[in-house]
Amino acid sequence: MSDFSSARPSRRGLLGTAGFGIGALAGMTLGDSAFGRSAWGATGRTTDTVRLTWGLSGLNLIAKERGELEKQLAKDGIKVEWLGPFPNHAPTLQAVTGGSADFSFGGSTTPALAAIIAGSPLVFTQFVVYEPRTTAIIAKDGSGIDRIEDLVGKSVAVNRSGLGEFLLVAALEKHKVDRSAVKFVYLNPPDAAPALASGKVDAWSMWSPGVDIARLEYKAHDIFLEGRDLDFQIDYTSYLTTRKFATDNPALVRAVNDAFRAEGKWISENAKEAEYIAQKAGKYSDEVRDQFIALKRQYRYFAVNDEQFVSELQKAADWLVARKVLPEPVKVTDHLAQL
Repeated sequence: MSDFSSARPSRRGLLGTAGFGIGALAGMTLGDSAFGRSAWGATGRTTDTVRLTWGLSGLNLIAKERGELEKQLAKDGIKVEWLGPFPNHAPTLQAVTGGSADFSFGGSTTPALAAIIAGSPLVFTQFVVYEPRTTAIIAKDGSGIDRIEDLVGKSVAVNRSGLGEFLLVAALEKHKVDRSAVKFVYLNPPDAAPALASGKVDAWSMWSPGVDIARLEYKAHDIFLEGRDLDFQIDYTSYLTTRKFATDNPALVRAVNDAFRAEGKWISENAKEAEYIAQKAGKYSDEVRDQFIALKRQYRYFAVNDEQFVSELQKAADWLVARKVLPEPVKVTDHLAQL
């Protein structure tokens, strides 16, 4: 797909990207049993520096602002360089593919699979499942759009091959609305928000905190909420690096995975403090911040050698291929880091 060019992007272009990131974080629980150590024995690394990407929300933002992740990795002689902010997962995947960064920032598996299908030499390093899921399709109050059936003949902003697009596809299917009856407008979050505000699009499919900010600032409402209206999970949170980086640096990749899980543990035990940090960077209202604190969102981590989880991700990928969100089949087990 053209969204995932294998050409090396410019450093200025990558670092100049700004906007909303993945969903804001609250409490996190860590599934220790998911990490079977027998598959994590490879040693070695070829660098003492790891370049991590970050957005204006999410675990990586919290980690960057707190500085504890850097301290933990420093104990292993690893220096952290932060690159960002990025608006969503796809540009961080481009940065990793192009050699400007070493890890994507923990985002949607759907654009990750799209990038892999397009030829990017990426592998998953770990996965995250969080609840409640707050990605939603919203429309402005008074627009006459109060249910999915009202989208017929309307335009909806989505991010290509990402959370926004798959949620709209799933919502239309559930409500038996033909996809051809709705106009998909492919926009990244920084462009989609003003498009909804100005009426250039009729609705927006988006994740937190962008959807929460837009709902409040533009006087909008949910017409489809993932955690409430979607009966199954199709998309997960994921970290990726290049196959070569994982092969050359398995010990470093494991250390980064461990550091992210430690950061998640802190967030789970300090939800209020974490949300204040996220709000400062995201510059959203106290009302939105307090909504996130109240969610007490729970996170579970899964290793790349968790066969049951990988099987569920494969089912999700097959579902997306069947509905042409992904352009062709992909075998998930061929794209897992060997750690």
